Amino acid sequence: MLGLALLLQATGDLPPLPTDWSTLAPIPYVDAPTLTAPLVKFVAGEIAAGRCAVPKPADGHYVVKVDVATLVDQDGTLRRAVPRAIDCPTVEQYSAGLVSSFARANLNAGTVTMWYRATLVYDWHG
Repeated sequence: MLGLALLLQATGDLPPLPTDWSTLAPIPYVDAPTLTAPLVKFVAGEIAAGRCAVPKPADGHYVVKVDVATLVDQDGTLRRAVPRAIDCPTVEQYSAGLVSSFARANLNAGTVTMWYRATLVYDWHG
């Protein structure tokens, strides 16, 4: 029980997740990450397997966009990554994991703990 109390105390001062993500500033990467072909391949596989409700485009060119709200500490540490629902839980969680990995030792320190937005765009021909 003490662990739970300490967790609640530690998270009690965190700003709540905003409801309007359009007002969030972009996540402050030092070096902006690139989605390489192997990273996109997972998303393409999920779509091809029918695990996501993404219709096949007439020209075969898929573009899947996932926003991830990120809570960043004043010291540049990512505290939380929350993906926006796109009706594809595996891709949502995969995207949150990628943002967490990309952020590791790659964020500018700010003046306050606040929420930012990371946007991942998976683009491929299927």
